[in-house]
Amino acid sequence: MKKPQHKRFVFCLFTFTFLTLVFFHSGCGFVSILGTPTSREKKIPAEYDLAKPASRKILVLVNQPAYLDAEVNLRYYLTRAMRESLMAKIGIRPEYIVPYDQLSEFRSNQSNFSLLSPVIVGRALGADMVLLMMLEDYQLNRMAEAGYYRGFLGAQAVLLNTAAGEKLWPRLAKSKSIRVGFEVEQRGREIAVQRLAAACAYCTTRYFYNCPKDKFKIFDDKSSVDWESWKQ
Repeated sequence: MKKPQHKRFVFCLFTFTFLTLVFFHSGCGFVSILGTPTSREKKIPAEYDLAKPASRKILVLVNQPAYLDAEVNLRYYLTRAMRESLMAKIGIRPEYIVPYDQLSEFRSNQSNFSLLSPVIVGRALGADMVLLMMLEDYQLNRMAEAGYYRGFLGAQAVLLNTAAGEKLWPRLAKSKSIRVGFEVEQRGREIAVQRLAAACAYCTTRYFYNCPKDKFKIFDDKSSVDWESWKQ
């Protein structure tokens, strides 16, 4: 009678061990059971949640100073990229983002546009908030012999409330510094400009929703000062 019981014990032990291994290899270990988020589930809390409420109208206003040696269409590409990022990452509906054409027409009709404050422009275009992007550094260098481009874009971002005329974001600083760039882009100058714009838009939008930790930083995010040594 002892042998059958011993066999049953061995069989049960083998079954338990096998199921345990299957359980852990399926990616559902004790960590998930206890409710601890995995690396993909961890999120960096929004510094300012733009999704609440979703009915507020936003104006993306890119300030491209005359002294900045940059493409004329950089402002357009950055505005478009920001619009696409706000819709894709936060879920803001297109009707709640002031169209670029409307802003462009207003700019053309105002001889003193450069003297108007972002809040005044926002109010004139019916916006509840203004996402102001102040460009301050831009470089796009073509490596003639190698046939590729190196690019860098630096900006300061601020979110303003048009009704009260106050800053909503960032709370603890005058503005948020955005630094993006790349050392190699082989698809031509226009693609290089669009790539800088898209990276800048992403690195700004990520502060406005609970961004997954593993997606918070992208390859073209060059906030580290050490990276800028290539420009010297």
